[in-house]
Amino acid sequence: MFHGVLESSLSSRSRLVHCQCVSSLTQTNTLCFVNQILASENPVVPAILSIARILELPVVRAGEPEVLSGFEHLSAAVRWVHVAETPDLAELLTGGELVLTTGMAFGEGGSGVGAFLSQVREAGAAGILVELVPGVSRNVDVTILALREAASHMDFPVVLLHRRVKFVEITEVAHRMLVSDQLAALERSRTIHEVFTALSLESADEEEIVSRAAELIGAPVVLEDVAHLVLAFESSHTERTELLVRWAERSRRVGYLESTGRGAGEESWLQTPVGVRGQRWGRLVVPVELANDDDAAMVLERAGQTLSIARLAGRDQKELLHQARAGLLHELRQAHSLSADEVMVRSMALGLADVAHYVPVVLRLDTHSGQTPTGLQLRERELLEALLAVLASARATALGASLQSGQIGVVLGVSAKQLEEPLLERIFRQLAREQAGIDWSVGVGHGKGTAKDAAHGLDEAAQVAEIVATFETKARPFYRFTDVRLRGLLALTQGDVRVRSFAEAELAGILDPLDTAALELLELYLKHGGNKSALARTGFLSRPALYARLEKLEDKLGVSLEDAESRTSLHVALLWYRLGENQ
Repeated sequence: MFHGVLESSLSSRSRLVHCQCVSSLTQTNTLCFVNQILASENPVVPAILSIARILELPVVRAGEPEVLSGFEHLSAAVRWVHVAETPDLAELLTGGELVLTTGMAFGEGGSGVGAFLSQVREAGAAGILVELVPGVSRNVDVTILALREAASHMDFPVVLLHRRVKFVEITEVAHRMLVSDQLAALERSRTIHEVFTALSLESADEEEIVSRAAELIGAPVVLEDVAHLVLAFESSHTERTELLVRWAERSRRVGYLESTGRGAGEESWLQTPVGVRGQRWGRLVVPVELANDDDAAMVLERAGQTLSIARLAGRDQKELLHQARAGLLHELRQAHSLSADEVMVRSMALGLADVAHYVPVVLRLDTHSGQTPTGLQLRERELLEALLAVLASARATALGASLQSGQIGVVLGVSAKQLEEPLLERIFRQLAREQAGIDWSVGVGHGKGTAKDAAHGLDEAAQVAEIVATFETKARPFYRFTDVRLRGLLALTQGDVRVRSFAEAELAGILDPLDTAALELLELYLKHGGNKSALARTGFLSRPALYARLEKLEDKLGVSLEDAESRTSLHVALLWYRLGENQ
C-alpha cells in the first residue's frame, strides 16, 4: 500500500530512490517515504524547506515520527514553524506554517481533535506535528486513537510523534534553514542574472543563450517560433532524436501563455514567451518534468529577456530560422555521425516533412561587375525569400538556407520520385516569372530516399550551378550533370594540373600576354563551328578584315584553324579557361 502511494505521489520527480516499505504505518515506512522525497530534489538549486526535510532532522527523528495522512503533500513548502496549544488558532496563522502541538487543545480524550485539525487545515497550514507520548498524560492512548481517526479524513499532513522532543530545537533549526534557503535563493538569482547579463553584453547568439539556460536548469530547453519550428535547442542529457521527434505536432498541443508557466493540454510543458508583449515571435520551453519549477521558470524568464534583447539588437525571427536551417545544412555537408533518423527528426523540426524522396538543389547568383559583398548578400536574401514564397504557394516541403555568399542550398521533399521533374519545373519556372530578370543558375543533384543522403548531394548541385553560370543563355529552368556535358567534365577536372597544363599550352599565344580581342574572336569562331561565312554574317568584321584577323590568330596559336582536331582542342581549352574565370 505504502509503496503504491509513493509511486503515484512522486511520478513527476526526475529521480527516485528505491526502498522496501512495509504496509503498517510505522517509523520505518515514514522515514522511507521521506528519504525518497529528499532524494528526488535537484541538488543544483536551493532546496525548498518541506515537511519531508523537517521530518529528516535528527531532533524530529528522535521523536519517532509517524505520518498519519497527507503523504502526497510532504513535499509542500513550509513558510514558518509555529507552536500552538490554543483551540482558537485560525487567527494566528497566515498560511504555509507547520504547526507543532502537544494536543492540549484536543480536549478530554481527544474529543475536539477533529475540529482542531479542520481549523488548522482551513487556515492554510502546511501540516501539523503532534506530540502524544503514552504514559506521560491521562487518556493519551484514547487521544491517539481519536487523532488517527480524525487524520484518516484529512487531505493534509498529520504527523504523530511517539517520543518527547524539544519544540524549541525544531523551531530553531527550521528557522535557521529557512534563512539559509532564502540566502541561497538570493545567491542563485544573482548568479542567473549575471550569466544572462554577460551573454547580452557579449552579443551571444541564440544557441549559446539556450545552451546556458539548459545548463542552469539541468534539463533540455527548446526555442521555437510561432509556427512551432525549432530555432535552437540544447538536449542536455536527453537524446536529440527523442527530444525533437514530432516536435511541431506535440508543441501545437501545448497552449501559448502570455506569462511563464505550464501550458494546458496533453503535454504541460514549462514555457515562457519570447518577444515584447503584443509582438511575441516565439517561446522557450522545457519539454520534461522538473523537480523545481520555480527555479527553472526564473532561468527561462531571464533567457527569454536576453533573446528579446538580441532581437532588438538586430536579429529578427526569419533570420533565426534561416540561421538554424543553414546550421543544419552545413552540418550535414560535413563528415558526421548523425543517423538518418536523427537528421530526419531535426529536419522535421525545421519544417521539412517526412516524404518518400528528397532532391538537393543549389541556386547560384551570377556575379555583377562592381558588386559589393553587401549588395550580393541583399540579392541572396531577396532570392531566398522569393524561393520560399514559391515553395509555399506550391505547397512543397523543403529545407532551404544560404550555403555561402551567393549560394542557396535546398533539400526539396517530393512525395514520389516520379513527381520530381514536374515539381522542379513548376517551382523554378514560377520563380523565373516572378523575379525581374534571371540572374542566377540552378543546379540539381541526384535525388535520394533520405534527407541525409540528399544533403550530401548539395556539393554536386553546386558544381552544376557553377558550370551553368558560364552559359551565355539558359534555356532550361534548372540543370543536372547530364545537361552540362563537356562543361561538367571540365568542371570536375578544374583543379587537375594536367588539364591546366594542356589548356594553358593550347591558348599560350593569346594568354601570355592576354589578348582579349583574340580570345573573343576565337570564341565566336568556334561557336560557329569554324564557318567563316557564318561568322562574317554576324557583322563582326568585313570578310577581308575577318580573314586577316583569323590568319593572325593562327600565327599566335601556332595551329591551323582549318584542322578539326585543333579546333576541338582549342574548344576544350577555352571552355576550361572560361570555367576558371567564373569560380
